Amino acid sequence: MTLTEDLRQTPLTAFNIAHGGRMVSFAGYEMPVQFPDGVLKEHLHCRAAAGLFDVSHMGQVILRPKAGRVEDAALALERLVPVDILGLKPGRQRYGLFTAQDGGILDDLMIANRGDHLFLVVNASCKVEDIAHLRAHLSDDCEIEELTDRALIALQGPDAEAVLSVLAPEVVDMRFMDVADVTLLGVSCIVARAGYTGEDGYEISVDASHAVALAEALLADMRVLPVGLGARDSLRLESGLCLYGHDIDAATTPAQGALEWAIQKVRRTGGARAGGFPGADIILPELETGAARRRVGLRPDGRAPIREGAVLFADESGGEPVGRVTSGGFGPSVNAPVAMGFVATDHSGTDTPLFAEVRGKRLAVFVSPLPFITQRYKRS
Repeated sequence: MTLTEDLRQTPLTAFNIAHGGRMVSFAGYEMPVQFPDGVLKEHLHCRAAAGLFDVSHMGQVILRPKAGRVEDAALALERLVPVDILGLKPGRQRYGLFTAQDGGILDDLMIANRGDHLFLVVNASCKVEDIAHLRAHLSDDCEIEELTDRALIALQGPDAEAVLSVLAPEVVDMRFMDVADVTLLGVSCIVARAGYTGEDGYEISVDASHAVALAEALLADMRVLPVGLGARDSLRLESGLCLYGHDIDAATTPAQGALEWAIQKVRRTGGARAGGFPGADIILPELETGAARRRVGLRPDGRAPIREGAVLFADESGGEPVGRVTSGGFGPSVNAPVAMGFVATDHSGTDTPLFAEVRGKRLAVFVSPLPFITQRYKRS
């Protein structure tokens, strides 16, 4: 990947460069793929202590009800996502999916109830389309504001709580998926106890003008290392978390993506607010009967990583493909290669033997439960 002059910068681009970040093009932004310690050390340090991530390329959006009640915004958003937003309590957030009429996933996102409005975080590669989607369908009911003057910092790892509590002791009381206003270095921030690594941690939305000072203060703690896109990807893969455009996309339904857990009973067949979202006539029956293919974990039988795009077969020689790898690499925490992919449902059972075609050879892999590591969210 090469850098060009038209790449966008985040409020932390200069910070990333100053700390030795190797910058690459990602989703139209100049982003650090790694820092001087390297991907392996960054990954393991995040699992053992705390990692600092610049995720300011993500889209941050406020959905404010024109009628003045957050419930109105929640019901409006439920027209676009198969998720229980009305039941989301103030100070809590939930994973959601924008769906299409054919049942495909347009993007995945986080949705927080901020008391008088909803706060959304969407993927960088989809945020222009997501905001246009919101405005096309919800403008009669909601004011839709993209926050372009804020950074987003993730602090992840078992020491994240101890590090952040130095600046704000109250974050200790937050639980997984809590969202709160927290003052950090004298500046009000939106802090969510969540992340994309499988570890405990926080995502911090901060005014762009204060982002560098906050990042420097966090990095000054000896327990914290800066982490780039390379380790962010290996961390989320070990945790079995989807990367939009790879493990899920517009051709993937929620059931195919093994995301049934994200659709609450109230939005399913027989629920009080069943359906009413794009693709419901396809998505809801699949939740009951299953889909023809399914996202699964894959453990190669050997040390060679199986990369995205590798075709999967049921037989070591001959036969038709039964699936495809969508994410793959080496898992430093498990000291072994790991992957995810789609396979025909009748080949999706745990320990099912498969073969991935790599450079003309078929390498043995086995279907594995997800995640590959134990997720360490603070739930109580």
